[in-house]
Amino acid sequence: MDNPFEPRKSKSPRATRLLEIDAWLDSSLYDAGFKLAEIWESITIFFRRFRFTGFSRAFFELASEGMTLGAAGAVLMFALALPAFEETAGDWKSQGEYAVTFLDRYGNEIGQRGIIQRDSLPVEELPEHVVNAVLATEDRRFYEHFGIDFVGLARALAQNVRANSVVQGGSTLTQQLAKNLFLTNERTVERKIKEAFLALWLEVNLSKREILQLYLDRAYMGGGTFGIAAAADFYFDKPITDVSVAEAAMLAGLFKAPARYAPHVNLPAARERANIVLSAMVEAGYMTEGQVLSARLRPATPVDRGDQESPDHFLDWAFDEVKRIATAAKIPHHSLVARTTIDMGIQRAAEESLEYNLRQHGTSYGVEEGAIVVLDNNGAVRAMVGGRDYGTSQFNRATKALRQTGSSFKPYVYTAAMEAGLTPDSVVSDGPISWGGWSPKNYTRGYSGRMTLTTALVKSINTVPVRLARDFLSIKPIRELAYAMGVESPIENHKTMVLGVSSMTVLDQATGYLTLANGGIAGTRHGISQLMSHTGEKLYDFSEDEPAPRRVLKEDTAAKMNSIMVQIPEWGTGRRAALEGIRSAGKTGTTQAYRDAWYVGYTGNYTAAVWLGNDDFSVTRRMTGGSLPAMTWQRLMSYAHQNTELKPIPGIDNPFVAPIGVARAKPQNPDPSQTLDRPPVMSSATTDFLKEMAEIFHRTPPMEVPATAETLSALSPAPDEQNQPSSN
Repeated sequence: MDNPFEPRKSKSPRATRLLEIDAWLDSSLYDAGFKLAEIWESITIFFRRFRFTGFSRAFFELASEGMTLGAAGAVLMFALALPAFEETAGDWKSQGEYAVTFLDRYGNEIGQRGIIQRDSLPVEELPEHVVNAVLATEDRRFYEHFGIDFVGLARALAQNVRANSVVQGGSTLTQQLAKNLFLTNERTVERKIKEAFLALWLEVNLSKREILQLYLDRAYMGGGTFGIAAAADFYFDKPITDVSVAEAAMLAGLFKAPARYAPHVNLPAARERANIVLSAMVEAGYMTEGQVLSARLRPATPVDRGDQESPDHFLDWAFDEVKRIATAAKIPHHSLVARTTIDMGIQRAAEESLEYNLRQHGTSYGVEEGAIVVLDNNGAVRAMVGGRDYGTSQFNRATKALRQTGSSFKPYVYTAAMEAGLTPDSVVSDGPISWGGWSPKNYTRGYSGRMTLTTALVKSINTVPVRLARDFLSIKPIRELAYAMGVESPIENHKTMVLGVSSMTVLDQATGYLTLANGGIAGTRHGISQLMSHTGEKLYDFSEDEPAPRRVLKEDTAAKMNSIMVQIPEWGTGRRAALEGIRSAGKTGTTQAYRDAWYVGYTGNYTAAVWLGNDDFSVTRRMTGGSLPAMTWQRLMSYAHQNTELKPIPGIDNPFVAPIGVARAKPQNPDPSQTLDRPPVMSSATTDFLKEMAEIFHRTPPMEVPATAETLSALSPAPDEQNQPSSN
């Protein structure tokens, strides 16, 4: 037993060391906390000297809140700026070092693009009155602001309020350049935000002289010209250094609206605008009223350019195609002549059809814009309309605008079904359906029970393609088939894709349907047939240098689809697109809330896609694809097939049908093979023969007959005819 009075043995050295460390930590933390408390108390006592009361306190409270909101706003601004600055990636200053002269399919010159369009002088070598005319009207405070002119914006706002209309814009010259270089003309808040940030970016990265130089060289000036130097040559047939004050005023007036004020189109409007420019020069202090009096009395007169037309939206796209081809083919020449596929007759018909229908019905349908692409069934682009007015907006809605396709996407679903073994007579149920919480309805909100695939597509039933995708196909093969048929636009990998939620360009829609018009052959779309040097050396030929067309659909699949598609203009949703006496196929498309409307169709000769809608994505007044788009398509294609030898649609024996109103009523059992034996349209050979005969008769001199008494009496009217009224 231990002796309680015996001293205990000391703890081990290790335990003692740990206790010492623990004590040190405790004391150190305590001392640190005490010191921090002393410091905090000292800080508090110090800042008590700055405590404000009354008005001063309110001011600093507001300032504090302002700084907090400002910090949050700065974060938001940076978030908004990121998408804008993405536009500056790449070689944005270069338009490409190519100078291209474009010819139509027949060899006629139709325009130019590239460095030819910016063969200009440095700003310092331009006449002073030219630069002053531009600054006086576009941005008087150009050398004073930093990209955004709040003073000018306030002045413009006041002027507009006083006039109760938009009479003055608030955008600076730098903002306009940002839009020309990086953005489109779409009237959206997102674009305006990007424009503001890009204007600031330009001011940081370029000098004022460089900004002004780019603006003068890149702006569209009407007549297919870009840059003020090219405009001086086009309108006045003289270098920019030789233009007078009156001519400079007319050129400066073009920056606002080149289509409206182009002197070769509307000379009175151009002179009126030039007068406004002269007044602005006086107000800005650049000239006196006496100095501009001569220009007012003797306004500028442009040279006569006749009716020269330029398919500018097409040329912009074709220029990109030339650069792509030349780069891929490693063509050493940069000054090229490009023979394109465009047919100016069809191009004018497409422009006229769009403008006519929008002018006649656009207001009632609440629609302002449209786009059209026409392809020859050999794949050649025969016409391209990227918008109503290139002068107002150079944005190409045919190649760059992605718009939801609506029911015009359904043929891709049905084609995939036919490729997988179904037939036009396959029966599918039109009834309520739900797919992962998605329950699509038909346009009529009703259901018709069991029906054939022919009836389902002709009537544009929604539930049937959804059922096909869910139960028979899945999403993947539909997407893959659409891409194989030539669609390049991104297609949603989602079940709603089958009803056209995905967006496509007008060019891609025409290309996809072209595969059906070609009997299942893809890979033929092209806008450039040849590239040559100016000495005539052939550098590229589409038929020789591009991959051979490829079959992506079985012949039987294309024939099955065509047997359905030809019935849509006859008794389906596309009746307004029916052509007089000519068999056509097509499909309507209408998107949610009536924002976009389509008609895409084809004959044995041509394939055309028509889109109508609004740039700001606003809804229309219940416009469907079977209304205005179908009417636009019909008017255009009626012209395109004049004096043309009609070809049959693959799988359809006869290209002719009964005239509208004779045998076009909905048949009990639609049979696409039922056609008229007698064609109602003359063939091209017959037309050419009649033209040749007319020319022979025109050249033949009149027959000389001796003026005998017998002949004169034979030519004289009978007594009872002399006083009879003429009839027309």
